[in-house]
Amino acid sequence: MFFKDVIGQEELKRQLTDTVRKGIVPHARLFSGEEGTGAFQLALAYARYLNCTDRSEDDSCGKCPSCLKYNEFAHPDLHFVFPMVSNKSPKKEICDDYLPEWRVFLKQQLERKSYFNIDSWLESMGAESKQAIIYAAESESIIYKMNLRIYEAAYRILFVWAPDRMNIACANKLLKIIEEPPANTSILMITDRPDMVLGTIVSRSQPVHVRPVPQEILSGVLTGTWGVAEEDAREIAHLSGGNYFKATGFLTVDNDDTFFLEQFKTIMRNGWSKNVAGMKAFAEDMASLGREKQKNFLDFCQRQIRENFMNCLRESALIYMNKDEADFAKNFSPYVNERNVIDMMDELSLAERHISQNINSKMVFFDLSMRIIVLIKR
Repeated sequence: MFFKDVIGQEELKRQLTDTVRKGIVPHARLFSGEEGTGAFQLALAYARYLNCTDRSEDDSCGKCPSCLKYNEFAHPDLHFVFPMVSNKSPKKEICDDYLPEWRVFLKQQLERKSYFNIDSWLESMGAESKQAIIYAAESESIIYKMNLRIYEAAYRILFVWAPDRMNIACANKLLKIIEEPPANTSILMITDRPDMVLGTIVSRSQPVHVRPVPQEILSGVLTGTWGVAEEDAREIAHLSGGNYFKATGFLTVDNDDTFFLEQFKTIMRNGWSKNVAGMKAFAEDMASLGREKQKNFLDFCQRQIRENFMNCLRESALIYMNKDEADFAKNFSPYVNERNVIDMMDELSLAERHISQNINSKMVFFDLSMRIIVLIKR
């Protein structure tokens, strides 16, 4: 990944390359931004640039020994930490056990010029129904890597994807390393949920806030790279809110949002009609999905509540709904108003947190359905 491969973010690219050329390299940076804004890709390009031996003013050379190793994600001084699913047979408990699959996954994404998220990684492992985390066992692996002698690079890189998914014991070990980092070490963390990262880690890291991709830039990429008609590209860029991952999702047939919308309609209609039998069936259907997909559905519901509230207020410039969502909102949006919108969002957010904590999902979704009965009537 080079800076030139990152969509938009020109100001951040200039800031990052300038600091490297001036020798200003913080021991820890926290890149935060939605999954489709390019935070992961930006951090990876920065890591390559740090160790490139023939870098230009604005990018890595791509030809030096360091860059060639980065092409394969196999540089001896580049260490990855990422969410995973523990496997007992064969035994896989730390990230290094998944390094071959991880490298193949990253190379495939780069070849496709794609952005990705946790679900993409889980799908590549065939573990869509599981919840990916960074386990406590990873802490000893991190300490071991940080105590290794730097082999050939100017900087040892610890690349941590999704520190918000770290076991608390592992997060505390990482905090100690950030507080007393080994010499010539750069810890690069990437998250789309900065509010879930341990506060002491956030306070000791230099923040890099990655904003959504400007719609005109995103529209141009959709037209030039994907061959989307200009009018359609503009609409997709608007609906995605500057999220490239979400924008490319609109181009695929198996977009989860289509399924999620039907489930959203179901839970709201069950609440309005007080259909308890339907609520039980809905809870059973949702319980059959993996934890990650359940959380994604609840996140989708929160977005729909927000969009319908904006529609109720007739704030057309602030609405980001596709045609199917807008059709449903014509009749539904009056039921999302100032009397219930905050409580609805709170209940959905609480349900998402409970799913993350591995509480029985059938109970979570049935309880949520019952609470909507009261809220939707306000």
